Amino acid sequence: MERDVVLTMEGVVADHHPVPPYADRDGCGWPVALELTAGEDWRSGYYDILLTDASGEETHHFVCIKPKAGTTGSKAVLVLATNTYHSYNWWGGANAYSNVTGLMTGKVPFDEAMDQAIGVLSTQRPFTQMIIAAPEGAPRLINMRKREFREKPWAANPEWMRKHHISPYDGSAGFLHKWEHAFAAWTESEGYVFDYVTDYDLDTDPDLLSAYTSAFFVGHSEYWSGNERAQVERFVDNGGYAAILSGNTCFWKVRWEDDGKTYVCHKWKGFTSEDVGAEKATHLWSHPAFKAPEAELTGLSFNFGGYHRLGMCVSRGSSGFTIYDDKHWALEGTDLFYGDQLGADVPLIGYESDGCLFEFGEDGLPKALTVGGVPANLEIIGIAPVTLGEDPESGYAPMIPPEKLDVIAEAIYGDGSEAMQKRLLRGHAMLASFQRGKGEVFNAGTTEWAHGLAAKDPFIETITRNVLNRFGVTKSKYVTSSVVG
Repeated sequence: MERDVVLTMEGVVADHHPVPPYADRDGCGWPVALELTAGEDWRSGYYDILLTDASGEETHHFVCIKPKAGTTGSKAVLVLATNTYHSYNWWGGANAYSNVTGLMTGKVPFDEAMDQAIGVLSTQRPFTQMIIAAPEGAPRLINMRKREFREKPWAANPEWMRKHHISPYDGSAGFLHKWEHAFAAWTESEGYVFDYVTDYDLDTDPDLLSAYTSAFFVGHSEYWSGNERAQVERFVDNGGYAAILSGNTCFWKVRWEDDGKTYVCHKWKGFTSEDVGAEKATHLWSHPAFKAPEAELTGLSFNFGGYHRLGMCVSRGSSGFTIYDDKHWALEGTDLFYGDQLGADVPLIGYESDGCLFEFGEDGLPKALTVGGVPANLEIIGIAPVTLGEDPESGYAPMIPPEKLDVIAEAIYGDGSEAMQKRLLRGHAMLASFQRGKGEVFNAGTTEWAHGLAAKDPFIETITRNVLNRFGVTKSKYVTSSVVG
């Protein structure tokens, strides 16, 4: 993918400004240094902003250019997972997960740092650079090989992380050289055309999707606001197509305040840190208070999925789906048959995955169980074992931050007992689709689908083309780039 440079400016006057206390929560309050208007010929896309000072030091930010009001360049839209970007951004100290600065400096122990996570985050601050501008060749969040006999577990690429002073949260969000970037590069090389919007756009413009035939969510679309979810549900029910090439999708309910200046994401503390009704509260979408488990829209849930090839989470897993329903429309022309593996060489299953409970029918094919909002008409194409956490009795020190299994078990089963928590550790990633209302949802069930496209895996490419064609994504006569500088 080549960069299309639309604007270069020199001599921009800047100054030094102090970082105020609690900038992560309250923002920086810095004065405006530059204002500009997007050019009439700037097409919809992700725009990388590269700032270079007199000494040659560089920093990045970005903007997303939406289509002009009343116009679209495509009938398909890529929704950038910017809520996830904000949840992981720890510039100024903390994010929705922990006191990252305290953790990275060694001043705060891990458990204490997690307790110091913040649920109110300001957008009026920079992004940490490894989130917003990871270098080319940054490692994926998956162990690229299986753990050997009695080998000590590891996660991703610890040597690279130490060399580049990476926090545990830098790889989980962002565009450049990550999931959405890989998807954009592949689709553009194939000639497919997309408009670009953000999660926040779906929150503030309730009719945005009405101009489109299909909406795509790629990589790690973990955090959805109430307005965003309601719009996507209306869109699908009215005949739209939703393609979820993502894992851990729509897991957390969040909200926006102060015209986009404040992002609220209290996660597990949603009902103890907020004095608002359920319609505004933040917590798991699957929490009974909302009566709206995400699987009703996505078909799958992280509650029934989890991790694969990361630490001791299925550390010797195949990293591929085992195919069951080889007659599904998504597999047309793939040369895949019952029992074949899809994506093991990529590897395709890793980091985070979504699934459902199931049983085998009389025809020998898996049938979804309607637990946790999973629709009865879900069509399961392929399956892979994953887990929501590491076995505490494995004999190895845990490496993956633990989920609150008692809260999830209580939300899903109404039973937070130790037995039900153990049940959550035996999950499955699913490749699946289903009809909802007049529309349809395809869910790849893994964060890593775009990396299968980047690897030019012919099976994954063929399935993706089937989805794009069925969901009405058109091709351009010209191959262009949406990643610009």
